[in-house]
Amino acid sequence: MAHLSGAFQNEDLEILNSEYGKNMIKLLRIRRDGKKHCIKEVEACVHLRLDSVNEYSQGDNSAVIPTDTMKNAVIALAKCNGIETIEQFALDICNYFISSYCHVVYVKAYIQEAPWRRVEQNGVPHAHSFIFVPEGIRFCEVEQCQDGCPLISSGIKDLKLKKATQSGFEGFHRDKYTTLPETTDRVLSAELFCKWCYGEYQDIDFDCVWDIVHESVLEAFSGPPDCGEYSPSYQKTVNDIQMLILARVPQIEETEIILNNIHYFVTDLKKLGLTNEKEVRRLPR
Repeated sequence: MAHLSGAFQNEDLEILNSEYGKNMIKLLRIRRDGKKHCIKEVEACVHLRLDSVNEYSQGDNSAVIPTDTMKNAVIALAKCNGIETIEQFALDICNYFISSYCHVVYVKAYIQEAPWRRVEQNGVPHAHSFIFVPEGIRFCEVEQCQDGCPLISSGIKDLKLKKATQSGFEGFHRDKYTTLPETTDRVLSAELFCKWCYGEYQDIDFDCVWDIVHESVLEAFSGPPDCGEYSPSYQKTVNDIQMLILARVPQIEETEIILNNIHYFVTDLKKLGLTNEKEVRRLPR
């Protein structure tokens, strides 16, 4: 990103953001403990900012760390350090580039993990087989500047949620363009994005926190298993999820929730000679 003042001259050009990096570094790390295997399949993105912008303004590449080198470093760190959690792996990546290159002033590492879960047969965990489960994609982002503490955020994305009742939307503002009917009984279906930020870096059990947040999302969205919890609006459900997360995890300073609504409409079956007690619904085309 650049800002230009006056005539088009290099000396008048201010480089506002010289960040660059390598995206979509995909790898599978296998840890073997006798017959038992543990896996982490991740996709990493690493961006750097250097202490000069000569590669932009002068075409001088002498300070540029090639993105291929960045990719190889990430792979080497996975081999040498392992991947206990994606947050710790992102911290390792940031620490490597900050400590190894004195001209790197900023590092950002984004990592997401494929949701593989160990197969169980009759309640017995399998030694080396896994199944891909649609329980949301775990991700994290770590940013670090020279002589600064890392800033860590974690999250869940692509988590699909649905409840068949105990949701409505009424009493909203109406004007001449409003055609939406009020309802006290609708299907609430959404795809969730949830991101949270930790405070100053401390000894955090990232796996435990992620599990608590995941459980809190499901609990706040669904309510008690026997009767549920009525949702009067998208906004109230979002707030309920955030409040439960903050109450249960004191290490979290801030949360962001996005629920992308997926609307289902009751289908008119009169032309087919059938009644429809809200049993059959359709998605919009």
